[in-house]
Amino acid sequence: MPVGIQRAMITVSVMLTTIMQALDTTIANVAIPHMQGAMGASLDQISWVLTSYIVAAAIFMPLTGFLTSRFGRKRVFLWAVVGFTLTSMLCGAAQNLPEIVFFRLLQGIFGASLVPLSQSVLLDSYPREQHGSAMAIWGVGVMVGPILGPSLGGFLTEYYSWRWVFYINLPFGMLAWFGLTAFLRDTPINRSRRFDMLGFGLLSLGLGALQLMLDRGESLDWFTSREVIIEAMLACLAIYLFTVHIFTHAHPFIEPAIFRDRNFSVGLLFIFIVGIILLATMALMPPYMQNLLGYPVIDVGNLLAPRGGGTMVAMLIVGRLSGKVDLRHLILLGLLMTSQSLWEMSRFSTDVTDWDIICTGITQGLGLGFIFVPLSTITFSTLAAHFRDEGTALFSLMRNIGSSIGISFVVAYLAQRSQANHASLADYINPFNQGLQHAVEAGVYNLSTPQGLSIINAEVTRQATTLAYLQDFQMMMFITLAAIPLLILLKAPAKKPLPA
Repeated sequence: MPVGIQRAMITVSVMLTTIMQALDTTIANVAIPHMQGAMGASLDQISWVLTSYIVAAAIFMPLTGFLTSRFGRKRVFLWAVVGFTLTSMLCGAAQNLPEIVFFRLLQGIFGASLVPLSQSVLLDSYPREQHGSAMAIWGVGVMVGPILGPSLGGFLTEYYSWRWVFYINLPFGMLAWFGLTAFLRDTPINRSRRFDMLGFGLLSLGLGALQLMLDRGESLDWFTSREVIIEAMLACLAIYLFTVHIFTHAHPFIEPAIFRDRNFSVGLLFIFIVGIILLATMALMPPYMQNLLGYPVIDVGNLLAPRGGGTMVAMLIVGRLSGKVDLRHLILLGLLMTSQSLWEMSRFSTDVTDWDIICTGITQGLGLGFIFVPLSTITFSTLAAHFRDEGTALFSLMRNIGSSIGISFVVAYLAQRSQANHASLADYINPFNQGLQHAVEAGVYNLSTPQGLSIINAEVTRQATTLAYLQDFQMMMFITLAAIPLLILLKAPAKKPLPA
């Protein structure tokens, strides 16, 4: 186990890779309109820049455990850093749509293992009693990266070029490669382990179809589209066959014994729920602030940035409390704080102040920080060390799937509630509404001209959409509260050392 300067340099190098990969999950979203203009692509075509990355990362993330077992963790980690950095540069230099989609696909393949390997390296670099502190350090990159991504992406795109959202990975990648090359030790290689091609193929098909369905469902109107129906059927069938396969095959792609660990299995379900909350809120707040409140994109980034600050503060606190308090109590505190922030957000209006947005963002950031670090620690507290690389890959995969499902669900729910709310509010626009009559008499509205009716309809649409956002926030609050009973299933970390 590394100590002193070696451990410190490994931690810094690992954090650089974590931040680099985590930023890329959201930083490119802001630059999409600029890419669309530069590439001369339609909105549906340019969306493949995001889709290709998400699908590739989902498919290749479960491969991390096998690759590290067969080729060694250090070698896989270094190739992943080199590949991710080079493909980032190629994305920035792309001249047309097919090029950038292809390079983003490669970027997703190389980047898939960066976060799982970062987590497993830190867990192996620190003694068990310091795992809480290690996960606090790792969590800063994983949680704050996606939160700060839109702000950084907006700044780079506004003042430089959309290409810089990819070029910025070069210094991170170079420093991480030098640090890992110099200080990281390799793990034993098991060349006798066979590759389960059928298992990997079924899992890849299932995850790829699921991610395509979630990413394209909104634009294709979900199950009214033949493509979405086919993707849903393929995802269900492939995941079912994969589940049967791993419990019946002699050498399955994922060892089913890993799921016998109760903390690990419950932790996967827990991180799935955290994934829903983590990025779903970030998907809702920017359009809410820009389209309904009229904030420019730079101000949106500045007002949402304190959420990341709250997360970092919570992680630093958790790192100090680790080993002194029951981790389940910290997770409960985080769930309650996150629920409180979502409850406050469900009471927003079109007159919400900057301070309200900042306060709820900080509270939610604190809550997510109190959830994520203790959950990461307790999930792996009882898992055998030889399952660590495979376990961290599944942990990150479940978080990513939760985020994808969460974003798709809240966006679809927003559209559905906006239509329902508009129909309900429109019923009140009639000559018998006394409030409307007073507004007409005061000259605010005019019911006798098409222009006057259009103004009224625009206001009804605005209020209906605002109410839909608040209903989305309330729905996420209930999802957060529903996770509390899972705490009963988690066991306190064992006092004795883990088996190798």
